[in-house]
Amino acid sequence: MKGAIQSFDVSYLLHATEDPETVSLAVREIFASDASFETEEMEGHFGNAIKKVDLHLHGDEASKAFQELTSKLPSTLRGELVRDLDKYVDEHSSLFLRLDKQKLVRGELSLGSSDVIRLKVKPRAFVMKGHGREFFTNLLGET
Repeated sequence: MKGAIQSFDVSYLLHATEDPETVSLAVREIFASDASFETEEMEGHFGNAIKKVDLHLHGDEASKAFQELTSKLPSTLRGELVRDLDKYVDEHSSLFLRLDKQKLVRGELSLGSSDVIRLKVKPRAFVMKGHGREFFTNLLGET
């Protein structure tokens, strides 16, 4: 049987002052994926160079990435996610998280609001039992 996750998308902005390799390694470590990142060159409001970085995983690779992420979540963060899951799951049962990019580079998993790594986790429709909240509660290991 296929994994419970259909797709796992990661995106973040990389500013000219940041080391692309350092950020890439931190992101790869958290999801244990060696998939290729897509990079788009952009220009900021003041003409500064910005890169938009995306990673799209599907099927078994997406399920594995989500399992890796959840296995590395600190228990306090896991509890916070489960408690406030309605904030992170949309009407299509996709989970949206924003991880603090600077803390991630230092090896710390934390939710963020400004300089973030955006995650979108979409479950497979056929494995859904109930609503997205219950589905992700079970996957996060909380009841």
